[in-house]
Amino acid sequence: MPGLTAEWRRIHASRRARLLAGAGADAIVVLPAAPERVRSRDTLHPYRQDSDFLYLTGFLEPESVLVLVPGRKHGEAILFCRERDPAREGWDGPRLGPERAGEALAVDDAYPIADIDDILPGLLEGRSRVYYPLGLDAGFDLKLIGWVNRLRGRAGGNAPQEFLQLGHLLDEQRLFKSEAEIRLLQQAVDITIAAHRAAMATVRPGQHEYTLQAEIEREFRRNGAQPAYASIVGAGSNGCILHYGANASRIRKGDLVLVDAGAEYHGYAADVSRTFPANGRFSKEQRALHDLVCAAQQAALAQAQPGQPYAAMHTAAVATLSEGLLSLGLLKGRLEDVLANEACTRFYPHKTGHWLGLDVHDVGEYRIDGASRLLEPGMVFTVEPGLYIPPDAADVPAKWRGIGIRIEDDVLVTRTGHRVLSAALERSADEVEALMAQARQASA
Repeated sequence: MPGLTAEWRRIHASRRARLLAGAGADAIVVLPAAPERVRSRDTLHPYRQDSDFLYLTGFLEPESVLVLVPGRKHGEAILFCRERDPAREGWDGPRLGPERAGEALAVDDAYPIADIDDILPGLLEGRSRVYYPLGLDAGFDLKLIGWVNRLRGRAGGNAPQEFLQLGHLLDEQRLFKSEAEIRLLQQAVDITIAAHRAAMATVRPGQHEYTLQAEIEREFRRNGAQPAYASIVGAGSNGCILHYGANASRIRKGDLVLVDAGAEYHGYAADVSRTFPANGRFSKEQRALHDLVCAAQQAALAQAQPGQPYAAMHTAAVATLSEGLLSLGLLKGRLEDVLANEACTRFYPHKTGHWLGLDVHDVGEYRIDGASRLLEPGMVFTVEPGLYIPPDAADVPAKWRGIGIRIEDDVLVTRTGHRVLSAALERSADEVEALMAQARQASA
């Protein structure tokens, strides 16, 4: 998070208060930090805090546990964390320590993580249910279940009788973004826009895909961000692989390059895709499909209004793509039959978007009581139609094969409509070509 400022201490405290109110007086919330993950022998993957833990505390250290106890006389928010250790801090960096955690994180009590075995079982006693993210940390799962079972087996013990997934309470809360969150999301998007422009400006036939990945992630790092997910840089037919990750092929003259990359800024993720020609100019077929994907996105965005079903965006995108593919001869038959048979999924196999926030695919239900949920102000999601014509599609004319296109933007629902957070990034074929031509002229 953007430092443990007074503003963010208040925000985290208010989030915990809302969660406590939803949990009920007889519950307890137990949330461990994300465990560290071994990469190879004695080296670790870069640490990323669990998003729920980050949402409720802003605390970035591992080996920590947040416990929320509604109605506890001595304070409802308790943190267990690592003690200060100058020797270890010389290797791994500074620690907050329990002595400073109370004030820094606005929690009521803070204890050494080594004391959790002695303290947490007593906090569990007398509670009827535990809200807990089962599966986050398998080792802690076993410890928590063991404590509860010992309480149940003790004469006169009053132990929790239910384990409930924390997401039942917290996911809906996280789905709606506050103004402070939107500011961070916009910053992540702005950094991402600069990165995509750098890729368009520097691409040249003959490069490898990873050189563009380096340009993109350089922009992330130089602006205080990091990749929110593994960057996708797919040239030519690699753009038809939805989660392409090798980024190792050479970019050829005439290729389209599909870039799906987003920055993470203080925990909040952007997710943006653009597709552009390696030589700066779309071919006739590339432009036709690119224009069609842009039209599908506009159709989807027209449905991004408060009160509209979330699924209406996908329905609108599919209808536009299906009609366009029929007119180009890539699909055959009547529009009604193509839609009924979902024939478009051959070239468009994914949905038109997903929630966005602390996670790239953020939490929140898409359907309520079996129906697509209605959009509300504060929701943030991607709108990302695409077309992917496989290189081995023998029944498709050769001029279309191997073209992969995705156009993805990040969108906030407002009280009166929507705001495209990534609207400043060039999108249409004309805009992309103009940007690339200007960059080539400047570097000549």
